[in-house]
Amino acid sequence: MAERGASVARPLSKTKVGLGIDVLTAARRRIRRVFTDFPVVYTSFSGGKDSGVLLELAADEARARGRRLGVLIVDLEAQYQHTIDYLHTVLERHADVLDVYWVALPLNLRNAVSQFQPEWTCWEPGLEERWVRPLPEHPGVISDPEHFDFYRYGMEFEEFVPAFGTWLSQQHGGKLTGCLVGIRSDESINRYRTIARRDKRRFEDLAWTTWISRGLYNAYPLYDWRTEDIWRFYGKTKAPYNKVYDLMHRAGVSIHQARLCQPYGDDQRQGLWLYHILEPLTWAKVVARVEGVNFGARYARETGNILGRIKIELPDGLTWERYAQGLLADMTPPVAEHFRTKIAVFLNWYAARGYPGGVIPDEGPMNKSVPSWKRVCKMLLTNDFHGKGLSFSPPASSEAYKTYKKKMDIKRREWGYRGTV
Repeated sequence: MAERGASVARPLSKTKVGLGIDVLTAARRRIRRVFTDFPVVYTSFSGGKDSGVLLELAADEARARGRRLGVLIVDLEAQYQHTIDYLHTVLERHADVLDVYWVALPLNLRNAVSQFQPEWTCWEPGLEERWVRPLPEHPGVISDPEHFDFYRYGMEFEEFVPAFGTWLSQQHGGKLTGCLVGIRSDESINRYRTIARRDKRRFEDLAWTTWISRGLYNAYPLYDWRTEDIWRFYGKTKAPYNKVYDLMHRAGVSIHQARLCQPYGDDQRQGLWLYHILEPLTWAKVVARVEGVNFGARYARETGNILGRIKIELPDGLTWERYAQGLLADMTPPVAEHFRTKIAVFLNWYAARGYPGGVIPDEGPMNKSVPSWKRVCKMLLTNDFHGKGLSFSPPASSEAYKTYKKKMDIKRREWGYRGTV
C-alpha cells in the first residue's frame, strides 16, 4: 500500500500503470539492486534537490552494506554560495561512506547571452582574478589537469562525465560500475526519452538503466518521482537541502521551475535574473565573468522571452531572407560563419525534399513541418547557437564540432551556399 501522500511508482509505459508501491520504496529497491549487481557505485551530485535526495538514499544503502559510495561533483565555477555551503554540509554528513571527486577543471560551456563570446571556460587559467569564486577547499577537490589521463583542456561537460565513469571503472580493475543519476521523467521530454527509449541498451533489461560504455551503466532510481515527492522527502526525513530553494520560493519561483544549472546556457539563461536578487555579491562576479550577462538577465526579467518563444517582427521594406542576411552581416565573423553553416545544411536538407535548389518560402508557420526564412531569422534573433529551432542537435564534443566544421566547409562549397548564406 502506498504511503499516504506519496505518488505511486510508475513503470515506463504509455499507460503509466502504478507498481503498487510508493515511489520512495521503489527508489530504495532500485538502489539496493544497483549495490547488489555493481561492485562499484557512484552518484552524480550537483547540489540540487533531486541529486540531494539520491545521495541521501544511496549513502544509507552504502552504510547498511559496509560499502563505499563515490560522489562526482563537476564544479562549473559560477555557482550560488548556498550551493557550495550545501555541498560541504552533505559531504561532511556522509563522510564515513563517501569517496569524493570534486572536479574543478577548465571545461568548455555554452554562453547563450552573447554572440561575442558564445562559449566560455570555467576555471580558466590566467583569469583567476575574474573567477566567480576561488577553488573550493575540500580533500576531494581535483584541480590538477594531470589527475585524469583522459582529460584535455576545454573538454565539454557532456564529454567529461561519461569519461569519468569509464576511468573510475578502470581504477577498480574494470569492474562493473553503476552511476546513480537523479533525473526524473516528468522534468522534460528529453529526460523522459533518456529513460523511456526502447532502443537503448539496458542492464538486464531494466528500463531505468542505460548502457554508457564498456562496464558502465547509468541508473535512474528517481525516474518516477514528482517534484512534490522530492520536497515531501525532505519534509519527512528532515535531511538538509540547498537553502537557495527557499530564496527562490520567496522570489516567486514555483517549485516546478526552481532548478540549479550553470547560468549562461540556452535554457538556463532564464534564471540569470535570480542571481541579482538571491545573492547580490555572487551576481556582481557573474556579471564580470562572462560577456552579455547583464543584458541577458534584464531581457529575461522584463520580457520573459528566455526560451526563444518570442514574436519576431520584420523591419519595413525587407523580406525575411534579406533580414537574415542583415543579421548575419552584423555578427562577428566566427559566429556568422557558424550560423551560415547551419543555414546551408538546413537549405540542403530541404533541397532534397521538395524545395529544389534550397529555395524555401520567405514566410510560413513557425513549426518544424515547413521551412521558411522566418524560422531562420528566429534562430538568429534568439541566438539559438545550436539551431534547435531548425531541428539541429548540439555536437557530441568539442573535437566532433571541429571535425564537423571542416566537413561542412567543404560541403558548402559543393552545395553552392558558400558566400550567400
